[in-house]
Amino acid sequence: MTIKEMADACGWKLLAGEEGTDAKVDGCYIGDLLSWVMARALSGNVWLTVMGNINAVAVAALTDVAGVVLAEDAALDEAAKTRAEMQGMPIYSCPENLYETALKVAEQLGQGHG
Repeated sequence: MTIKEMADACGWKLLAGEEGTDAKVDGCYIGDLLSWVMARALSGNVWLTVMGNINAVAVAALTDVAGVVLAEDAALDEAAKTRAEMQGMPIYSCPENLYETALKVAEQLGQGHG
């Protein structure tokens, strides 16, 4: 499934990076400590975080995640938005917390336990 399809199903709002919304999602990573995410997030993951700064966009690009979801309507700053647009890195927002968002991702990937 693409990040756009997942976003549509989960009700996420696209903030930046529409060019990359055809990226395939095959997993999920949750974290806010950028060095930790950089070492552990996998290509194809959707990264769930509250970090909406330019460094987070750099980590997203470096790890080749499918996209970033800012939970709890965390803000995406202007520099990060500009960089995400330049790099075609989809950044979404949602009102749910990280746990609730992860459950939605798992459900969409057929990994739900409900």
